[in-house]
Amino acid sequence: MNTPENAATVNDTPAGFVALEAGGPYIQHNGPLYVLHQGKVVKFGFRVERRHTNPMGNLHGGMMATFCDMLVPLSVHRKSDQVADRFLPTISLQIDYLAPAPLGAWVEGEADPLRITRSLVFAQGLVTAGGVPCARVSGVFKIGPAVPSNAVE
Repeated sequence: MNTPENAATVNDTPAGFVALEAGGPYIQHNGPLYVLHQGKVVKFGFRVERRHTNPMGNLHGGMMATFCDMLVPLSVHRKSDQVADRFLPTISLQIDYLAPAPLGAWVEGEADPLRITRSLVFAQGLVTAGGVPCARVSGVFKIGPAVPSNAVE
């Protein structure tokens, strides 16, 4: 049943997006997140559910931060062969909250690497809710060890 309290079903995910199995138990519990990867286009998204909202019925800033902290390094993984198999722990994450994302909105983001050094990745992205820019994000990530072959993503 698709109600405001449970405003996310497989059927209301935009075409081309598939469930993302990454991020470990924390993201699996707080998701689901979705990915669209077609050629050079890489987008991540999710539907704002009641459990993701603040008392005003909008996406909680902590959930937006969680989404951004997945969006940026996973986008870099898919856009750069240089670090595709490396764990990218966050050193710094800067988020500018531009507009609210209301209950039921489709939140979608794209991010790009700006510079990759021997030990760091610098990247940025933009998040929209219902097509309206709602967050701008930039981050610095440490190039960590190779992700174990049995890890998801």
